[in-house]
Amino acid sequence: MDGDFQEEVLNRVKQIPRGKVTIYGAIAIAITGSVRAARAVGQAVAKNPYPIIIPCHRVVRSDGDVGGYSLGADKKIRLLRAEGIEIKGRKVMNFAEILFLFETLSF
Repeated sequence: MDGDFQEEVLNRVKQIPRGKVTIYGAIAIAITGSVRAARAVGQAVAKNPYPIIIPCHRVVRSDGDVGGYSLGADKKIRLLRAEGIEIKGRKVMNFAEILFLFETLSF
């Protein structure tokens, strides 16, 4: 994976406000113009050298499932809840209301 792509992904992750989540596909579209890069975004997020500081816990799956996390899914759920995000099971509640999309995106 290209280091510039990794850096761009992490820069986008830094833009996600506290109390909001985004999806891998939204980051992919913001960077490449295509959702097809969503898996590459996931790989870049998984290699985040500074979890919590670069809040990759705010990136979730498109179905609202919290997905994985380098520090474990339970830690990801605790971090999201600490930001006021309601989680039931592994799903983000009020997903549409707290979904953060980058400047020119709409789904």
